[in-house]
Amino acid sequence: MTLSDIMGAAAHPEALKALSLWAGLLVLWLVLLSWGVVGQRRRLKVAFGDGGHVSLTAAGRAFGNASEYIPAGLIALLLLALTGATPLLIHALGATLLVGRMIHAAGLLFQKGPSLGRILGMVLTYAVLLFAAGLLIGRALG
Repeated sequence: MTLSDIMGAAAHPEALKALSLWAGLLVLWLVLLSWGVVGQRRRLKVAFGDGGHVSLTAAGRAFGNASEYIPAGLIALLLLALTGATPLLIHALGATLLVGRMIHAAGLLFQKGPSLGRILGMVLTYAVLLFAAGLLIGRALG
């Protein structure tokens, strides 16, 4: 497979539809993680901070970490779709980003300390971001 197999000359309408799917799913994931924080705050009666509750700290970090990485991923996917990425590439990167973010959140929420979930989730997230960055830089220079 060559670069021209995954990056065409111009935006492909189906790539934008693929992006819409993954953007929608990733935004829903952010909302679900946010609800987790709100639910913890209500259950524990904590208005600000974590009130010393490890579970609230974990929920807040799961949401915070996702909200730090998902926007960069979506911007990269959008630019790829607009500059000729195939729908298959957008689907592959979008799915990998979502799975990475879900695995990472599970590692934060259900395991204490460093965990395989957190490590694997970040590896998948970094893989998407670095691959997309490489393609975008290549497109800009190329």
